[in-house]
Amino acid sequence: MQLPLGDDPRTETLRQLQPRLIQRFGRIERAPRERRAPEWVLVQGVIGARTRSETSNAATDRLLAEYGSWEAVADAPLEALQAQLATQTYPNVAAARLKACLTDLVERRGAVDLSHLEPMETDAAMAWLEQLPGVGRKIAAGVVNASTLDRKALVLDSHHRRVLQRMGLVPHKADTARAYAAIMPAMPPEWSAADFDEHHLLMKEIGRAFCRPSSMACGQCPAQALCETGRAREH
Repeated sequence: MQLPLGDDPRTETLRQLQPRLIQRFGRIERAPRERRAPEWVLVQGVIGARTRSETSNAATDRLLAEYGSWEAVADAPLEALQAQLATQTYPNVAAARLKACLTDLVERRGAVDLSHLEPMETDAAMAWLEQLPGVGRKIAAGVVNASTLDRKALVLDSHHRRVLQRMGLVPHKADTARAYAAIMPAMPPEWSAADFDEHHLLMKEIGRAFCRPSSMACGQCPAQALCETGRAREH
């Protein structure tokens, strides 16, 4: 995709899209008191592959309640973690990734502690996180955006990326890192980190309800008028 010079028209598309999504799905806001510590968000992300957020949230809380600290989780036998993560879609994979990630973090920091990210620039904090096993762009963005760090970083899961691609806002074959690099310059500069978070949660709803991997209900989708694919399917 050739990014436009000067004012990016995708920015206005995103501005117009947000109220349409809110009108269709309602507000999906994360109250400040609901923001978790970055370490909690890291664990939730690492174990959450192909699993609904609600299930991963409960599993993350259960781990901390069972072991009492993330360091104890890192030290737990792999088989015990697999049993604790039985509700995840891929419990064995989730357990192995979690143990590798937390063990590496303890080796780097002496504890499961991400407090050093607070003074860092957002891009630098994400780059640091992506050195940990199992942490890619989606998880790194989630840690800095959805936690108490409260940064402007857009979380892109498979639903969100697919919708952006079909809308023509990022390259059609872009992976998560490339899609992130493509869309971030177009994000409305007046949006807060909370707006970024809500946008992601609303776009997930579009992907689940209308813009599925193998089928599209474009005529029912509130984004159709702003969507390259949706407009083409009108005719």
